[in-house]
Amino acid sequence: MAAKKTATKTPAAKAPVKKAASKTTATAAPAKKTPAKKTGPGKLAVREDESPWTAKELKEVRVELESEIERLTAEVTAAETDLSEFLKEPIDGAGDDQADAGAKSFEREHESTLVAGARAGLEQNVRALARLEDGTYGTCESCGNPIGKLRLQAYPRATLCMTCKSQQERR
Repeated sequence: MAAKKTATKTPAAKAPVKKAASKTTATAAPAKKTPAKKTGPGKLAVREDESPWTAKELKEVRVELESEIERLTAEVTAAETDLSEFLKEPIDGAGDDQADAGAKSFEREHESTLVAGARAGLEQNVRALARLEDGTYGTCESCGNPIGKLRLQAYPRATLCMTCKSQQERR
C-alpha cells in the first residue's frame, strides 16, 4: 500500500488594511502674475484714451508717494511705541475687574491693527515708488495692461487695473 500524503493547510494571506478616505477641499490656484513690462522714464504705460505721463505729473506722483512714505514711517514708529507700552503692562490685570481687563485687551488689539495697517500702507507706497523708478509704474501686475493714469493719480499705489481689481474683490 502506498502511503497517503496529507495536505497541510496554510492560513490565507490577508489583504493589507487600507487607510480611511479623508476629505479634501479643492483650492483654487493663485492667479499668476504677469511680469510688468519695463519702460523708460516718461514712457510709462497709459491707456489708449489717455495722454502720456508728463514730467510734471510724474514729479507730483513722486512727491505724493515720498510724503506719504514719510508720514507713514512716523505713524508706524509712534504706533509701535504705543503698542510696546501696552505689551509691557501685565495681561492678567491683577486687581482689575473683568471689564478693565477686556478694555485693555481691546486696546492691545486695536494698537496691533493700527501698526499692521500703517506697515501695509508704507510697504505699498515704497513699492509704488520703486515701480516708478524702474519703469513698471502704471502696468497691472496681474494682466500686464495699463492701470489708467486717472486711477493712479487718484490712488498712486494701485497695482491692478480696474478689471483685475474688480475680479479680486469678488473672490
